[in-house]
Amino acid sequence: MALIAVDIAGRPYQVHVGDGLLPNLAQYCQDRLRKRVVPIITDANVHKHWGAVVEQALRNAGHEPAWRILPPGEQTKSWAELAATVDWLLALEVERNDHIIALGGGVIGDLTGFCASILKRGCHFIQIPTTLLAQVDSSVGGKTAINTSAGKNLVGAFHQPSLVLADLDLLATLPRRELLAGYAEVVKYGLLGDAAFFDWCEKNGAAMLAGDQALREEAVAHNVAAKARIVAEDEFERSGTRALLNLGHTFGHALEAETGFSDRMLHGEAVAMGMVLAARYSARTGLMPEAEAERVASHIAAIGLPADLASLGLNCDGKVLVGHMLHDKKMDAGTLPFVLMKGIGVAFLDKQVDLQDVSAFLDQQMRVSATA
Repeated sequence: MALIAVDIAGRPYQVHVGDGLLPNLAQYCQDRLRKRVVPIITDANVHKHWGAVVEQALRNAGHEPAWRILPPGEQTKSWAELAATVDWLLALEVERNDHIIALGGGVIGDLTGFCASILKRGCHFIQIPTTLLAQVDSSVGGKTAINTSAGKNLVGAFHQPSLVLADLDLLATLPRRELLAGYAEVVKYGLLGDAAFFDWCEKNGAAMLAGDQALREEAVAHNVAAKARIVAEDEFERSGTRALLNLGHTFGHALEAETGFSDRMLHGEAVAMGMVLAARYSARTGLMPEAEAERVASHIAAIGLPADLASLGLNCDGKVLVGHMLHDKKMDAGTLPFVLMKGIGVAFLDKQVDLQDVSAFLDQQMRVSATA
């Protein structure tokens, strides 16, 4: 098992990465579970596979699980579910020093963390990420949010978990599509600042996705350690270092918005396509060699993720996608920063991007892809 420290000033916590963590949940949580009743927020798919394991682990330690089982999917990150979940927690008489357990992927982690951040002006929560995407990225760092009609993650708070348990056994029940969506966040860490890790992904990504447990532990632990360093340096995304973690997300969130934040395009799929677009746009503007941009696209396509804009079948043009980008939470004084690349492993924040040029680039990508 790997143990990674997230060294947030005044609020450090640990991330455990390994096999067999869930049956020993109570042992890892130790004094954090102060009461007999333990509130757990999850979704129906996760509960079907892992609810009994959690139930037994907690009951063996003298606790009684209280379950809130939500529908799976991005639609759960809504005002309505936020309000209903907060009311449920209040009915359980959750106190400020209590811990709520988030058992699920990024949607459940985001919603639970945001509930914890506002309940009685802040209580604690524990992340038990059940997807590859959540294990390598969203469960660490304290970004919590819900979606609104104006865009993705526009209402939220920075609220760090008290503990993260990334049990690799939980990945065994993930559909292939969900695993691939998580892989987008794995390879992202190689592209934004670690060319050697991108090489590792090209060599080992397929085997890791196929089920090699040692490679899965290596990938998750490597990415968590990388994110922990970035978050410790720039917890609230003020210096610009943490903003690099948004590589692919500005393009990706626009694609998610255009597809209605639905199962038509999973978050990780949108990020994968977004990273290809970021690489190709970087090449278009002379920042990155075209051969390196196509190397990014080739690997993402080879692994089974979208790398062809036209194949998405969007009924829109570049101007519409750029319109979605204008609702991005990273807008600053009327400008939209983009994470672009000077090469694989060399990402940077560009605050001078011409959105008309981005629109023309997206139109060009749709035409080139469609006629290729």
